[in-house]
Amino acid sequence: MTPATNNSNYPAANANEDLFPLPTRPRLLVVDDQATNIQVLYQILSSDYQVLMATSGAQALALCASKQPDLVLLDLVMPDMDGYQVCQRLKADTATRDIPVIFVTAQTDESAEEKGFDLGAVDFISKPINPRIVRARIKTHLMLKAQSDLLRSWAYLDGLTGVHNRRFFDERVNAEMGRAIRNHTALSLVMLDVDFFKRFNDHYGHQAGDDCLRRVAKTLKGSLMRSGDHIARYGGEEFVCLLPDTGFAGAMQLAETIRKDISSLQIEHAESSVAPYVTVSLGVGCKPEKAHGTANSLISLADTQLYKAKEHGRHRIFGAELPTDFDHSAEQGNGMAEP
Repeated sequence: MTPATNNSNYPAANANEDLFPLPTRPRLLVVDDQATNIQVLYQILSSDYQVLMATSGAQALALCASKQPDLVLLDLVMPDMDGYQVCQRLKADTATRDIPVIFVTAQTDESAEEKGFDLGAVDFISKPINPRIVRARIKTHLMLKAQSDLLRSWAYLDGLTGVHNRRFFDERVNAEMGRAIRNHTALSLVMLDVDFFKRFNDHYGHQAGDDCLRRVAKTLKGSLMRSGDHIARYGGEEFVCLLPDTGFAGAMQLAETIRKDISSLQIEHAESSVAPYVTVSLGVGCKPEKAHGTANSLISLADTQLYKAKEHGRHRIFGAELPTDFDHSAEQGNGMAEP
């Protein structure tokens, strides 16, 4: 009963799916404290979907956070934490609030359904299970989610570079900081600025400047190795990389990789004071595992380090950590100016 590996290829079965494609095998989470009920749904759904299973509310919340299912089939009556509570907590978390929840329950009174819809559920399925109804409703809500996800992704993209925009970053950094504090994990930011970009625009023209930013963004995307890492255009010629579960040393190492990767593009920059080609300055801010803080404090720290990199000659990296209860913030600079 182990689900298959996620496949990100997208089929096109009809006109709707051409516009709003579903993953080849969407991932469903079935939550029920009775193993026999899970088994019934698994038999119905496993040929078309990856099926994850949870027998408690706490386990369901953990799986939603780590596996990000495309849809949750949630039993209403469970010990310790009932379906209402699980749904409420899913919708309160920005990382899981967009996962559709369908309640599967033997209760048929209208008040139960009203409460479920008020908490954010998208549908109710009655027990005993009718396989055709279950399949049809799951397909409908997966299609609606695909439409919503695509429209949301357009709203979060920078039109020039194709990476995420400032709006996406502002929302994501707050969510990741909250999760890092709850789970006592590290969170890092790398902020970078194209050196002397105004001079580049004035000398080569704005079209060349746009092409330069697109090449820088493409290189940044290539430098990030994990799907959980994010890059966004922060403004103008400034970009930011958001790195969950990444400590100070790892963030500094990535920053150095980015610095070298941008230099290796060898984009001519005759007006630069540090090199005959385009370079970047970088600032690293890190929330260590034992530290607390806010998203704003982490952004401010990374921005301060970026300013220091510029102040000390550009084409450099400076970094620091938010203070913990046990030691003071670490700070590190990189004076290297060669690619």
